[in-house]
Amino acid sequence: MKHVLSALVMNQPGVLAHISGMLASRAFNIESLAVGETDIPEFSRMTFVVSGDDRVLDQVRKQLEKIVTVVQVIDFSNKDFVERDLMLIKVRTEGTSMTQVKEMVDIFRAKIVDVRPHQVMIEISGPEQKIAAFVDVMRPFGIIELVRTGRIALTRENIEKPVLYDLQPMSAPVK
Repeated sequence: MKHVLSALVMNQPGVLAHISGMLASRAFNIESLAVGETDIPEFSRMTFVVSGDDRVLDQVRKQLEKIVTVVQVIDFSNKDFVERDLMLIKVRTEGTSMTQVKEMVDIFRAKIVDVRPHQVMIEISGPEQKIAAFVDVMRPFGIIELVRTGRIALTRENIEKPVLYDLQPMSAPVK
């Protein structure tokens, strides 16, 4: 089973390596990992998709919460949330397939972002199932290359942000 977790972390060098190393050393399989700044530049959000049962999910969450640079961990398992993945895909368009590719791009609400002789590059975002379905539809045309960002997610409910002074490393004095 796949689980989505999000961690608010201090935006410092080495945090990503520390967290991914900790997960790897405990043999947790990270299916997807996306990292980016938040509305507060001192913090980044890491969104993980991990495989395993509820016990594995609980262990990952507990291990993340032990890391000093991790401020908050959100488990999306029992929450109403929106998730998205972004993909760029290069597809062959030789012969009459350009019209058919364009039709599929429109149906999936994707966007052609680059056109070259005999190929197009398409941008698409959405839930994992939509991205997978689009890849399946593009296969017969000939996929040249593709890249995905990894999943990002936010809950529909308002998660209370920790107060800024609570987000300092353990060694910093509390104001």
